[in-house]
Amino acid sequence: MTIGIIVAMDKELQLLLPSISGINTDTADGHTYYTGTIEGRRVCVTKCGIGKVNAAIGTLAMINRFNPDLIINTGVAGGAGGGATVLDVVVADRIAYHDVWCGPGTIEGQAADCPAFFTPHAALTKLCGNNVKTGLICSGDRFISKAEEVERIKSIYPDAMAVDMESAAIAHVCALTCTPFLCIRVISDTPGEEDNISQYENFWEDAPKGTFNALSTLLANIPEKL
Repeated sequence: MTIGIIVAMDKELQLLLPSISGINTDTADGHTYYTGTIEGRRVCVTKCGIGKVNAAIGTLAMINRFNPDLIINTGVAGGAGGGATVLDVVVADRIAYHDVWCGPGTIEGQAADCPAFFTPHAALTKLCGNNVKTGLICSGDRFISKAEEVERIKSIYPDAMAVDMESAAIAHVCALTCTPFLCIRVISDTPGEEDNISQYENFWEDAPKGTFNALSTLLANIPEKL
C-alpha cells in the first residue's frame, strides 16, 4: 500500500518531513516527492502549492506517478465556527467549494457534473484519534480573514467548520480518478477576529510538534486493504 500525502505550503512540509523514516527525494513534473515510511506505512509526500489549480495539478501528478491507494491532504485551515478553535484538528466528513457557481439553474458551491459535497473515506475518518473534530471543510481561492467573508460562506454552508484553499480541488481530482481520500486540517486562525492575522503568523511558532498526531494515529491504525 502506498499512501500519498499532499500539503500546500513549505511550512507545512517542514512540520511533516521529520516524521518520515528512510526518506528519499525525487523530482519530476515540477514537483518534489519525499518517499519513506510513517508508522510503518509507505508514504509519498509532496507540496502542491497554494490554491485550487496548484492542488489539482499536484494531485493528478501524484496519482499518475505513484498510483497511491489513498491520498491524504493535511495542513492548516481557518476556523469557520462549529466549535473548532486554534490548534483544533478537523477531519473532514464532507468537502465543498465555497466560491463556485455555474449559473442559473445550478446550486451555489456545486461544480458542474459533481456532487454537492465530496465525501472522504468514511471508515478512515474514524481512525484519526479521539482528540479531533469532524465536520465540513470548504475551499476557495481566497485567504479568508474578515467576518463578512465567513458570513458569506456560512450563508451557503451553515455548518462549515473550516476553510482552506486546496482540499476541495484535491477531493475533486480524487473523485474523478476513483482514488480514496481524506482531509485532516489544523485550525491556524479564526477569520473575522481582531487578531486574525497575528493568530496565523504566531501559529507557526506556537504549534506543538504534535500538530500531525492525527495523521500518525491514522497511519498506525489503517488497514492493509481499504
